[in-house]
Amino acid sequence: MRRPGFPKAVLGLVSLLALANCDETLTSSVVPETRPAPPAPAANAYVAPSAASQDLARFYERVERDLLTRGLLRTDGGGPDTPFDADDLARNFEAIAFYSEYPDHAVAASSRQTDGQLSRWSGPVRVQTEFGPSVLPATRTQDATEVESFTARLAKLTGHPISVVNRRANFHVFFAGKDDSAYVVTRLKELIPNISQASLELVANPRANIDCFVFASATSSSPYKYVRAVTLIRTELPELLRRSCIHEEIAQGLGLSNDSPAARPSIFNDDDEFALLTSHDEKLLTMLYDPRLEPGVTVDSARPVVRIIARELMGQPL
Repeated sequence: MRRPGFPKAVLGLVSLLALANCDETLTSSVVPETRPAPPAPAANAYVAPSAASQDLARFYERVERDLLTRGLLRTDGGGPDTPFDADDLARNFEAIAFYSEYPDHAVAASSRQTDGQLSRWSGPVRVQTEFGPSVLPATRTQDATEVESFTARLAKLTGHPISVVNRRANFHVFFAGKDDSAYVVTRLKELIPNISQASLELVANPRANIDCFVFASATSSSPYKYVRAVTLIRTELPELLRRSCIHEEIAQGLGLSNDSPAARPSIFNDDDEFALLTSHDEKLLTMLYDPRLEPGVTVDSARPVVRIIARELMGQPL
């Protein structure tokens, strides 16, 4: 379409050509406008995944389809077919909250095993989501929304200050693919200068059977009070498996750090029956942050109180 004023543009071009024939003094007085340098690309600017990463994504898609075909990865939170009572709840809480699935995994080199004693956060939990370069922009938005929604749910269940932040986080949730190891390792070294070499190696080269995991650490002076956590979720996972990892790993990072084959209905069970947090698991989180239980209390000392809280939550007589 012809724009109004086009002849003026031609006139301007003729004027510039005439100026080119003027003496040097005149032309040198024209100061060119300084243009700002283009911004540097973000460290995690999108980069298309490699063929190996795409192959892994297809593998996880087959895994998810197989689990769904077998009636697993339920999202109903439990029902009449999964009854449990206060005794079940108390027993499962002891197994899941007082022991660690991976007692030798720690973010900081100074952390130590605390099996048999309750560990949880005492200060506010500030969650920040980060993405490796291979994560699609649309997927980043979807995952960030899911983390924010789940974080709000956890805050309500526990009564503990848990929120999503953009800076000064102490609970980092990384979504990263097979191609993003270098990015994640670099970020972890920046965030946690004393991170253990074992943790870095696990992040850089996770075993084939690990699609997500969480590290939580305390300080040597307060070994039962978490001060930092890091979660890694493979971005090659299809949507439901990714949501499942968000639910399980963030909840485990709050202190429900073990799995139990007896826990049902629960995501803290390696049978993959449930994909998302269940009604049973909600009660475990409420119990974990009940003020009648203190960080560091032993499983034997806590048992009478755990039974009382479980009966209160189930509406059963004490």
